This record gives sequence, structure tokens and C-alpha cells, in this order.
Amino acid sequence: MRKAMIDTNIYSMAMRGDPDIVGLLRKIDRIGISTISVGELFSGFKAGGREEKNREELELFLDSPRVTVHAIEVETADWYAVILNQLRASGTPIPTNDIWIAASAFQHGYKLLTNDKHFGFIQGLVQIGKD
Repeated sequence: MRKAMIDTNIYSMAMRGDPDIVGLLRKIDRIGISTISVGELFSGFKAGGREEKNREELELFLDSPRVTVHAIEVETADWYAVILNQLRASGTPIPTNDIWIAASAFQHGYKLLTNDKHFGFIQGLVQIGKD
């Protein structure tokens, strides 16, 4: 598998040692992650009892030459608007952060590795997952 953007839950599952997710990640040449996911992870770290350890593990992951962190840009916002309007028209809302993650995947030409089924409501988004 050439490249995929990972959703926040995929990172969390990998860090818990899920063998299927770890195996999938090993097959990806280029792993993208949105700053939205990084923010969700930081929030979870602050709510838990291992913030420093979790941040260290995330930093090691992000330092991998296979991993690219993608910031939100004007082009990402344009993709966000397209996705949000499509979801509104079809009456299938999903969490706002996930729309931003999908927008980043579209912008950078990634498939999305996620365990969240609601991404399936986004037209044209190619998903890969544990199932």
C-alpha cells in the first residue's frame, strides 16, 4: 500500500498493540496524519494519567521518515466546504473534526485508514480499515 492518512482511532489502536492495525501500518509507505488528529490525541493525553509518556510516543511516531503531519490550509478549508455541503444535502452529518480529517485526505491524495463507519457517508473518499 503506497500511502494512507490515518484517523485518530487508528493511531490509538496501534499504540495499544492491535495486531491488525500494526500490520496494516507496516505495509504503508507514506503515512499522513492531520493536525486535527494530533489535537484530538493531545486532548486525550491531557485527560489521562500518562500525558508525558503519550506525548513522547507520539513524537517518536511523528519523527518517522514515513510520517507527514498535514496542517489545515486554505485548500483544506475548500475541501471541508465541499464535504460539509455534500453531507448536509444528503442529511448525513458526521463529527466536524472528521470532516477536516477527510478534507486533508482529499487534499493530499490519501486513502483514509479509519475504524469509523461514518466516513462512508463522504462521497469519493476511499477508506481502508480493520474490517
